[in-house]
Amino acid sequence: MQNNIVIIGTQWGDEGKGKIVDWLTESAKAVVRFQGGHNAGHTLVINGRKTVLHLLPSGILHAGVQCLIGNGVVVSPEALLKEIGELELLGINVRNHLSISEACTLILPYHVRMDQAREAKKGTAKIGTTGRGIGPSYEDKVARRAIRIQDLFDQTIFANKLKENLEYYNFLFEHYYNVPVLDFNQICDSILTYAKDIKPLVSDISRKLFNLRKNHQKVIFEGAQGTLLDVDLGTYPYVTSSNCVAGAAATGSGISPKMIDYVLGIVKAYTTRVGSGPFPTELTNEIGEGLAQRGKEFGATTGRARRCGWFDAAALKRSIQINGVDGLCVTKLDVMDGIEEIKICVGYIRNGKKYDILPFGSDLVVKCEPIYETMPGWTDSTAGITEYAKLPTTAKNYLKRIEEIVTTPIDIISTGAERSETILINDMLFK
Repeated sequence: MQNNIVIIGTQWGDEGKGKIVDWLTESAKAVVRFQGGHNAGHTLVINGRKTVLHLLPSGILHAGVQCLIGNGVVVSPEALLKEIGELELLGINVRNHLSISEACTLILPYHVRMDQAREAKKGTAKIGTTGRGIGPSYEDKVARRAIRIQDLFDQTIFANKLKENLEYYNFLFEHYYNVPVLDFNQICDSILTYAKDIKPLVSDISRKLFNLRKNHQKVIFEGAQGTLLDVDLGTYPYVTSSNCVAGAAATGSGISPKMIDYVLGIVKAYTTRVGSGPFPTELTNEIGEGLAQRGKEFGATTGRARRCGWFDAAALKRSIQINGVDGLCVTKLDVMDGIEEIKICVGYIRNGKKYDILPFGSDLVVKCEPIYETMPGWTDSTAGITEYAKLPTTAKNYLKRIEEIVTTPIDIISTGAERSETILINDMLFK
């Protein structure tokens, strides 16, 4: 029995985690987000209706499932309530099954201003952030000057912390970044207006999860971004500002690592990356353009175009090692339809030396030349197929070869955006 499942991305994010979380939620009692902020973009397509989530857990469309936002998430009060309001207009009663940790760090207007000013100053050397204040908010957390959700409910505490932080940020805006400063009263008044709507949602998430475990209830832990964007273990410095590996599920939600029973790694049938940073298998030709067009490779949060390339099994091996992945879910298999010849990266050459796994750090990765295996593609459509036996033989051979290289089973295959367009191989995931 796979009681508690951690679902993480094994590439540079955008692997289609939202659909799989939503699909597996049918057998779960709760879904918890444990890191990131509203820089995430999880797209769900159910009966033709598209729903894009940024901050709310992807189980939110299931009325009987608890949706929890853990302490490892950074929260923009404005973005949170805007997203709740949008779903409520669709008839989804969000507030009756959403809970938020009071320990979540807030994203405030000066974080957004700093994020955008810093990227502008870097010019061509920019990281490629979403500009939504995620990084600066995490910086405040580590510097122990963060304002947390719990501070919203005491106006004096909130105002004192805000004043001190704004003095610090406004000094940098005026004297280093040469951008307009922000007004204390305007921020204080606007943010405190959100407090009354957020307070009923606050709960002890750690205790909720402990009790769910004690009562043998299934929980899904939902990661955002992907392993290769992890601030410690990704292609640093071209990474996100949080830990997005499986181990972060424990620290980001307040549970013991012993409460994790199974790690599901989500991986596309090809590779994409958004923003700056090294990408060994990137295709800048018509094949890459075709993948982008068929896969609709534009960010759900920002609309930014994603870079596309061949499947990188050597990078996946690194992610499997870091996360202790038990099984894989391969998404967007249908996007590979019609490609005559397919390549899989099985390693790299760097300074004459061969590597069979992605090195740490962007400086090492950018100097890596991929080593490819070539396989025949398929012309038959895989779109919407729900039975493994009905896949084209060459598509099955492609999937088997991936399993062989990374020595990890493929437990799920996604053949389209719809919830129903999925092949389940390991039925234990639903038990």
